[in-house]
Amino acid sequence: MVLLLVLITYVLASVFANSGWEAVLLTLSTSATSIVALTSAHARPTFVRSAVVVAALAVALSFISAAFGGHIWLNIASFLEIAMLLVAVAAVLQRVVTSDSVSSRTILGAISVYTALGILFTWAYGVIDRIEGGGFFGAGVHAQGSDFLFFSYTTLTTTGYGDLVPTGQVGRMVSGLEMMIGQIFLVTLVAGLVSLWRPGEGIRRRRERRGGPDVAEPSGPA
Repeated sequence: MVLLLVLITYVLASVFANSGWEAVLLTLSTSATSIVALTSAHARPTFVRSAVVVAALAVALSFISAAFGGHIWLNIASFLEIAMLLVAVAAVLQRVVTSDSVSSRTILGAISVYTALGILFTWAYGVIDRIEGGGFFGAGVHAQGSDFLFFSYTTLTTTGYGDLVPTGQVGRMVSGLEMMIGQIFLVTLVAGLVSLWRPGEGIRRRRERRGGPDVAEPSGPA
């Protein structure tokens, strides 16, 4: 469910710009992703309730920004979304690394964290672009929401096409951090989990607990 919501948010961010009424829709989708992630990670109810309150506040601020204009309210809403995603990603990651065994759910949890990181940094780049006077990619580039999403995932996967390059020091620092996180996460955690994954192990254990016919019965005397 978390991975599905991340993919839905990815599609919405690819189509809509993070401004105006479209930002309200993106805020709703990202908030739902964070709340479901916390719930699936079995976070404490206080954390989940707090996330719901913060999500409602973020949606309200994005609504105010869309209705009355001004970047200040959208920037605050974006900071709230980044904080919620960061907490949700940490909760799911803790659930993954403390799992007793590696299953398909564990692999999907790790992939969900990896893909959610791309959404998290997309929000961060949007905030930097609105705060910096010259724009994230320079004064000559009129960046859309999909540009930040594309740049985030090419940076996270260390693909680096080079068509979009941050010009400010803050943008370069944050994108460098995303490069390191993406490379370390993919090479160490995801690759390690896949190497430990044994498909069908859970089915075999359930059969053993039920006393299933895993071992052939001894034959009678000839």
